Amino acid sequence: MALKTQHKRPDIIIENGIQYTSKVMLDLNDLKKVYPTPNGDYVVLENLNLQIMKEEFVTIIGHSGCGKTTMLSMIAGLNPISGGSISVLSNPIKGPGPDRGVIFQSPSLMPWLTTLENVMLGVRQVFPHAKKKEREDICKYYLSKVGLDGSFHKKASELSQGMQQRVGIARAFAIKPKVLLLDEPFGMLDSLTRGELQDVLIEIWNKEKITAVMITHDVDEAIFLADRVVMMTSGPSAKIGDILDIDFQRPRSRKSIIEHDDYYKYRKHLIDFLEH
Repeated sequence: MALKTQHKRPDIIIENGIQYTSKVMLDLNDLKKVYPTPNGDYVVLENLNLQIMKEEFVTIIGHSGCGKTTMLSMIAGLNPISGGSISVLSNPIKGPGPDRGVIFQSPSLMPWLTTLENVMLGVRQVFPHAKKKEREDICKYYLSKVGLDGSFHKKASELSQGMQQRVGIARAFAIKPKVLLLDEPFGMLDSLTRGELQDVLIEIWNKEKITAVMITHDVDEAIFLADRVVMMTSGPSAKIGDILDIDFQRPRSRKSIIEHDDYYKYRKHLIDFLEH
């Protein structure tokens, strides 16, 4: 089985006067996160190194409390870095930005706004010089892609939890980010809705090919969606424990993956890691 801790580092290129590696989109270098406590510093993450390639879909698994969400929030620019660095195309992040779209476990929509208006909030910020119709077309396109073409004018408060998360997916893709960050976006949904939204997500991703980093507790979800599954050690001082390459071709179907011999090898590898 193909296991590796890092891709071979590609050549350096220069574009518009900016130097960066031709394939590395997201670079986490010696990342550290420390929270001060009355009993001294608590080290959540330490010596965490990870490179994620352009157009790659990476899932991250690990036990609760190992710092997965902390890491994702640092990449999003919502949580300050204690040490090391995070960069997108070799540009160090300095806070939240439109180059990183986030899909949370709870979509956090404005309940009094319509689905269209909720998606428009981000689109208006990212494309301030676009015409109103152009911005509306972007919003409607992604809402249609997640199956809400008949719900443009429904208020978020009128939607089921699954439909609200569809709006969250549309909102994240609509701002055209370089990196898509997903924090257990289907964790609060029933298994049927979860499967449906996994299919919606991967269908859009197959077309858009945005670099994606997703946290999940679901081993099967991790395998189905990912090019690589990153396994984190337990905290404190969590780091990358192992990385598993998922060599299934894209586009994928759930049925073909489950029937593939390697699926059970991958699954056993991840479960063995989590149980030790």
